Amino acid sequence: MAKTVVIDPVTRIEGHAKISIFLDDLGEVSDAHFHVVEYRGFEKFCEGRPMWEMAGITSRICGICPVSHLLASAKTGDKLLAVKIPAAGEKLRRLMNLAQITQSHALSFFHLSSPDFLLGWDSNPATRNVFGLMAENPDLARGGIRLRQFGQQIIEILGAKKIHTAWAVAGGVRSPLSEEGRGWIRDRLPESLATIENALGLFKNLLNELQTEVDVFGKFPSLFMSLVGKHGEWEHYGGHLRFVDSQGQIVADNLSEDDYQQYIGEAVEPWSYLKFPYYKPLGYPDGIYRVGPLARLNVCEFIDTPKANQELQEFRDRAGGIATSSFFYHYARLIEILAAIEKIGELIDDPDVMSPHTRSHAGINCLEGIGVSEAPRGTLFHHYHVDENGLIKKVNLIIATGHNNLAMNKTVAQIAKHYIHNGNVAEGFLNRVEGGIRNFDPCLSCSTHAYGQMPMQVQLIAADGSVVKELCRNS
Repeated sequence: MAKTVVIDPVTRIEGHAKISIFLDDLGEVSDAHFHVVEYRGFEKFCEGRPMWEMAGITSRICGICPVSHLLASAKTGDKLLAVKIPAAGEKLRRLMNLAQITQSHALSFFHLSSPDFLLGWDSNPATRNVFGLMAENPDLARGGIRLRQFGQQIIEILGAKKIHTAWAVAGGVRSPLSEEGRGWIRDRLPESLATIENALGLFKNLLNELQTEVDVFGKFPSLFMSLVGKHGEWEHYGGHLRFVDSQGQIVADNLSEDDYQQYIGEAVEPWSYLKFPYYKPLGYPDGIYRVGPLARLNVCEFIDTPKANQELQEFRDRAGGIATSSFFYHYARLIEILAAIEKIGELIDDPDVMSPHTRSHAGINCLEGIGVSEAPRGTLFHHYHVDENGLIKKVNLIIATGHNNLAMNKTVAQIAKHYIHNGNVAEGFLNRVEGGIRNFDPCLSCSTHAYGQMPMQVQLIAADGSVVKELCRNS
């Protein structure tokens, strides 16, 4: 007989998802599916809009990732205009993206994930959240909140709004950094640096107690993809694309986003609206790859800031080389925040960010453009076709969360196989499954662009197709 267990408060996954866990005749897990059941329609209603509006429109895909879409769209616009943007325009875009990485990673780690590590997977769900963290460790919670505020305030200083700014445009950006804004950023850098160094030390100390999570929460070989710089350094805005395998060997390098359809395929399954990207030369599903902070640290050769590069070397020592455990996404986020803060410190002293020459002007010179940028959650592609007047004819977006779809499904199955035996669900199982998904910090609304309530549901399905047990978390 089906049984429903309701767990409150709201799940700490952004989006509407369902998990089906399939049991064999012995009650052991045979497979698991992570369904994304929101309908995707954003590309379609962009058709007919002027390409000049696309940066502002696509930044509204999501309230968590607006900067990511803003910048990827603006870079696509650069291609349609066939212009080289001024140095000030690129450096200011980089500054905003570093702020976006900082605020988004801070949200993921301090607000959504750290309650599990610090309060316990099986702790009371009513207090297993940021408010419980405030009670347990107020200094850490306060620091996380202020760190996110630091990133959001930089976005507002540059673009006049924390969310859905239309500051980046085809050809560059609308305005430079103000002297007042530069002073504010400089004043807040020491506190932000201290917060992230404290969080890194805390998490590294916890790793010895979290070995089961490291081994079970999505540890498997795969490819990894991200942008890298000219010399193989960590990159978040420019550079070229690279794939490496789980031994650290370069599989493909110096790839252009213009050719992404040659090496990235998009499969579909009948049980999810989220596509399943894969590396074409290996086919589907063998071409599984991961993107995001874990991939960026695995793909790059070094980080060109001193503190973050030192942490990268320790990260690799702890992982034994390439980190194949998806649980290390949390660790990688903290290192990326550190790198972002160091780079913000470098950029605010660069005279170019104060230059009034921030934008190149041109008309439509190309009828197709592809832009790529590293969103906090991974590599983001915008692909536009336009007519001679710049009206959008066709749009394809490959969202960072989508790249990780195969890996998220594999992670859910691995956790389920570890914890479910004889059809029994261990205490706190739902939270551990969610924890596996939280590794990737998915933005499901971003990847499918739907409106509505966002609960998460887990079903255990017997070999005969009957629902043995159902667990839901309401939103």
